[in-house]
Amino acid sequence: MSKGVLAHATVEGGIACVFYGPSTPTPRTPNVAQPDTVRVVVVKGANATKWYADYKSKVAAQSIAGYGNRAYYDGYASLSILKGNFYVRIAVSPAGASPSLSDEEHLATAILPKL
Repeated sequence: MSKGVLAHATVEGGIACVFYGPSTPTPRTPNVAQPDTVRVVVVKGANATKWYADYKSKVAAQSIAGYGNRAYYDGYASLSILKGNFYVRIAVSPAGASPSLSDEEHLATAILPKL
């Protein structure tokens, strides 16, 4: 895995930190999920709820309890969490394997207490 790369996340309206594995295709972009990456996006402030709802309206969201105020799995590869004035989206996209919600949940338990 690479060091984290920070960039603006246009889909979620926040800051993305993306870690690229050796099998990530080029060009690498922090704005979309790519194979062999770990992508964490944080939106803080008044727009957190707006961006949380915006992405939720675009996917077949499956509500999940136990994370922040509200949370959902997008059915593909990411866990979206609304906690206070933070929207966090975590996507783990392994190379050559199907995404697993358990990877996102593991990261969420590490990240959420810090917000």
